[in-house]
Amino acid sequence: MGVASFQPVIGLEVHAQLLTRSKIFCGCSTQFGAQPNAHTCPVCLGMPGVLPVLNAQVVEFAVRAGLALGCRINARSVWARKNYFYPDLPKGYQISQYDQPLCEHGSLTIDLDGAEKRVGIRRIHMEEDAGKNIHDAGGGESLVDLNRAGVPLIEIVSEPDLRSSAEAVEYLKALRDVLVYLEINDGNLEEGSFRCDANVSVMRKGSTEFGTRAELKNINSFRFVQKAIDHEIARQVELIESGGKVLQETRLWDPDRGETRSMRSKEEAHDYRYFPEPDLPPLVVPAELVERVRASLPELPRDKLVRFQVDYGLPAYDARILVTDRALANFFEAVWKRYGTNPKKLANWFTGELQRLLKEEGKTVGALRFSAEQFAGLLRLVDGGEISGNAAKEVFAEMFRTGKEPARIVADRGLGLEKDSSAVEGAVDAVLAANAAEVEKYRAGKKQVLGFLVGQVMKAMKGKGNPAQVNAVLKSKLGD
Repeated sequence: MGVASFQPVIGLEVHAQLLTRSKIFCGCSTQFGAQPNAHTCPVCLGMPGVLPVLNAQVVEFAVRAGLALGCRINARSVWARKNYFYPDLPKGYQISQYDQPLCEHGSLTIDLDGAEKRVGIRRIHMEEDAGKNIHDAGGGESLVDLNRAGVPLIEIVSEPDLRSSAEAVEYLKALRDVLVYLEINDGNLEEGSFRCDANVSVMRKGSTEFGTRAELKNINSFRFVQKAIDHEIARQVELIESGGKVLQETRLWDPDRGETRSMRSKEEAHDYRYFPEPDLPPLVVPAELVERVRASLPELPRDKLVRFQVDYGLPAYDARILVTDRALANFFEAVWKRYGTNPKKLANWFTGELQRLLKEEGKTVGALRFSAEQFAGLLRLVDGGEISGNAAKEVFAEMFRTGKEPARIVADRGLGLEKDSSAVEGAVDAVLAANAAEVEKYRAGKKQVLGFLVGQVMKAMKGKGNPAQVNAVLKSKLGD
């Protein structure tokens, strides 16, 4: 029997930190990496008598996410207290939203193995983050850093529509791309600003009744998401087939051992004793704000992916690489406006040399030292026969390092192609004379010898021959 006889059912809860400069209910900084407890105040420390004050930008960013994901934006939503006791939660409760969230009933379409799938989004609500517990810090103590306490989050809850770990990963990647395009989240899993909990259950194929779910936590990479879900599916199937029962519980993913382990029994909503937050009035979002945010939405990744394939005729692979990074896609279009020909050739430069140099130097498109006009100018030098393709890569690397004009680099390094036709003819004559046997082979019908002869001429001219011109002269002298 085994896993093949069961259908996994997966729903994801994503916590995305919003890119505001201050926390959700106080003025403390949200900057990552500060000294422990440096970004705290009486409000986020939960001191008696303090009152929360809502950061308006948090609401706007949450509306932005809701609209991009096709949600209904509720004109009225309610803050709630989620009560639990843990050292990283100084108030003893978290301010969140419960039965009346800001956004509901959206969706995100993903692509996997050439097929589209619509994944429902149940709700998006705002809440404050908790602090961070640091265990075994030395001497066996447990320490707490409350810099994250009060950092603004949106929680995006999917419907249980995912049916494999691969679908779950594709959904997470697509969701992260949307949030990064919206400029409301940096998509950084390692720093915890984009976090995922996975609810996993299994049911026998043909059944319509969902099984008991377990919630997986502590997953901080797409690779671990896939591994954790696959492990949990196999664990539940083995348990069921051996006569056991799956417990509703929270389980931690242990990347070192490659397994999930029980953390605690899974809480139900009543365990948190939700009730309306008495220190904050219901949130009323004006229709004017919603429409203003809607008008400001950028072109989203999926729409851009389709457009790049239709407008520029790019293969899906090239388009996907370009579109994954909004800044890269924008720079591609900026260069295209100035270059205006052969978009596939331009895409090859972006997916090849540019990506390679960015990766080697650990830089982003925003840190490039050269302009779109300089990039287009380099390509025009190649198209005009001014420099060879290999020389162009050398020029591009120098542009990347220094930001110098391509024509200046060509002149300084002497990389321009030889324009004197007599010099080309002289080199061709010399090569033909020195390779009489190959010439005879060519004339006898072995046309592939031409490539060898072209290489010999280019070598004789120290790479400064124009390949098209060399080809033409060779063919002429060989009688073609």
